[in-house]
Amino acid sequence: MNLKELTIVESRAHMVKGTFSATEYVTELLRSEPDAVSLNAFVARDTGQMLKEAAAADASGASRNAAKLLAGIPIALKDNINTTGLPTTGCTGALKGKTPAENAPVARQLFDAGAILAGKNNMHELAFGITNNNAVTGAARNPWQTDLIPGGSSGGSAAAVGGRLVPAAIGTDTGASVRLPAALCGVTGFRPSMDRYSQRGILPISHTRDTPGPIARSVADIQLLDQLLSGKAQTSAAIDLRGLRIGLPRTYFFTGLDSELQAVIEQAIQSLSAAGVHWVEGEVAELAELNGAVGFPVALYEVMQDMPVYLKESGYTLNMPELVAGIGSPDVAGLMSSLLGEGAIPQEVYEQALRIRKLLQINYASYFADKQVDAMLFPTSPLPARPIGEDETVLLGSEQVPTFFTFIRNTDPGSNAGIPGISIPAGLTRSALPVGLELDGPHGSDARLLAIAQAMESVLGPLPIPQGHFS
Repeated sequence: MNLKELTIVESRAHMVKGTFSATEYVTELLRSEPDAVSLNAFVARDTGQMLKEAAAADASGASRNAAKLLAGIPIALKDNINTTGLPTTGCTGALKGKTPAENAPVARQLFDAGAILAGKNNMHELAFGITNNNAVTGAARNPWQTDLIPGGSSGGSAAAVGGRLVPAAIGTDTGASVRLPAALCGVTGFRPSMDRYSQRGILPISHTRDTPGPIARSVADIQLLDQLLSGKAQTSAAIDLRGLRIGLPRTYFFTGLDSELQAVIEQAIQSLSAAGVHWVEGEVAELAELNGAVGFPVALYEVMQDMPVYLKESGYTLNMPELVAGIGSPDVAGLMSSLLGEGAIPQEVYEQALRIRKLLQINYASYFADKQVDAMLFPTSPLPARPIGEDETVLLGSEQVPTFFTFIRNTDPGSNAGIPGISIPAGLTRSALPVGLELDGPHGSDARLLAIAQAMESVLGPLPIPQGHFS
């Protein structure tokens, strides 16, 4: 039995039966420490403490107690989620080595269920980017091909899960940052409906758009973590795909795709068709126009309001100019510096963006209701992972296109509307790179969306283990 391949649900079942102990499980995961170093997935770890907590779970009987849902399970947290056991720095210079006053609620919920803190994951500096090419902490690397980006901003989290360093991690998602790295690293990432999980104790960009989100290797694990983080039992019954109505908005989401990626997506659609899914063509009204007017004005205004509050509540005694002075990544430094001066978003522009956001939400709700679909399906990203260092433009087809805006094109609208979305593996390209398939559903449909994703996962099947030293 390869313990590193087991999901949370599988590992807990074996611990409860006594097949292996929490100590044996954690010890086996830690044999992958050389992989953790090569992927640069972690910026802080305490392996001794992990083994100590595993031994305590065994000694107390918690690891054999089925009611302790995460007993003996190491879970990694993105380095913008407050933990008292390890520093929380947002992977930026001015916060290096700083430890907050208390755990974030999402961290506390995991620890209360018996989870062991596996470490803090590398991320794009201050979560403002999608490559995870961080000048302060170094680039996180994709477990499928280590010269490629893992996506971001939760790149280290997805790399750790995809590289079999941990069974799951918690990232955060503002416009793509859980679902995109999950797609590029061949794992599953879930962005819940806005306000389903607590935002407290998390280094912010935007209270209107930010949410924590789990990354794992099975939808069943996502369901378990969602239950713990939301405090809501899974109430949706298993889904029969036969006759299930799923939207296929091709005009916006399927245009301009990488050819290899498109072939994987179309094959996945064919497989789901054979399983009985009924596809409904049609678009969300005015999607591109409304979405383009919302994202940046909201995020860039709110970060200047939300960040000082976070710093004070976390016990970090520095101001915004001092925080910005410690930024090492040129893309993030340029953006944040502009917000301190003439580039600041005016309040009236922000308020107009919020009004447009309401129209976007109305149009999404109308789409689901009018089309009578449970969810919509599309490629998580228009292209698979690209080389580290291509921060400004990447090759798509025969053209150089903007890196950031191209990678977030499909994930961003649902983020701005605040609806739930999950990316599951669809398959591998001819070049052996993972492709993600996203399902978005109406606001509040999280449990049903996860059940649909689990049914589709059973049709599409798991990806193979990444080749090389990760196998």
